[in-house]
Amino acid sequence: MTNLSPLDGTKLAAKGIYNYITKRPLIVSFEVTLSCNCNCRHCDLGGRIKDEKQLKPDDYGRLTGLLRPPVAQLSGGEPLLRKDIVDVVKAIKGANRAPYLILVTNGALLNEGNYIQLHEAGVNQLSVSLDFPDERHDGFRRHRGLYRHLDETIPKLAQFGYGDIIMNTAITRANLGEVLSLAEKAKDWGVSISYSAYTPLRTNDNSYAINTPEDLAILHKTIYELIELAKRTNHITNSKAVFLDTIKFFEQGYVPNCKAGIRFFVVMPDGAFVPCSLHRNKYSTQKEMIQNFSRTNQCGGCYVAIRSYSDRSLWALLKDAPTLAKHVFARRATNT
Repeated sequence: MTNLSPLDGTKLAAKGIYNYITKRPLIVSFEVTLSCNCNCRHCDLGGRIKDEKQLKPDDYGRLTGLLRPPVAQLSGGEPLLRKDIVDVVKAIKGANRAPYLILVTNGALLNEGNYIQLHEAGVNQLSVSLDFPDERHDGFRRHRGLYRHLDETIPKLAQFGYGDIIMNTAITRANLGEVLSLAEKAKDWGVSISYSAYTPLRTNDNSYAINTPEDLAILHKTIYELIELAKRTNHITNSKAVFLDTIKFFEQGYVPNCKAGIRFFVVMPDGAFVPCSLHRNKYSTQKEMIQNFSRTNQCGGCYVAIRSYSDRSLWALLKDAPTLAKHVFARRATNT
């Protein structure tokens, strides 16, 4: 996490512990639209949705007050397609500037103007997708010119010194050989990077899964190199524990004991609750979702970022806190 003062970081941690103990959500992801201006090879979304039913900004403020998550995420689809996205941010942050707010974007519509607007409205972290450190990114996202746009835009935005941009990379069989180069690219751009694991649950496409002995050997070597690199730099945000569990996920093909619907869940554009973006059975309340999904959930088929952090035990979260604090406050010192 970025862009937090020590006091705000302490408050966030305290709220997270409270929600953990009282079984309230740690993260709520608001999918503000399912429309997208990319058609990514590892995703089941893509293209515009005509006449999509969407919540209004005030609805997001009401839901945030009801659910009270310490962390909220705006995602899609592509959230920057919504012309009222700044108003959505303001409504979620409310008068007390809570919760910690992450906006996930492919970056195609990102520019200096909306970056400043989003920052001033209260976005704490901008998570920008990056699959390759060159124009191969365009082919993977099926969006011509996207990498060039990011290469021109991200370094300029980083110069504002807010320290709030994190590149987000899903590790796939296609980009396994570029994982370290992606870390170097993020460093060159003056931003951070976070890694998650590809899952075929979205598209049923196993060709991007890492499961052969040869690929797993490369993954193992690469992850340990990232762990060593993270000891010497502040721009890699994953903890060692999350990196090691990423290896386990690819080796086993699953991670058990998913807490979707309890520790984290998704609010769809129409306001319905779903356990996660991979299981879209709709519910009207979290209680109903827990009763009909979470209590019997046996799915372990992903290890995406939202799960890798919120699914951990309280002890594991507390153990990771020093790594988080080191990253947050070092980035602030660098950019202030």
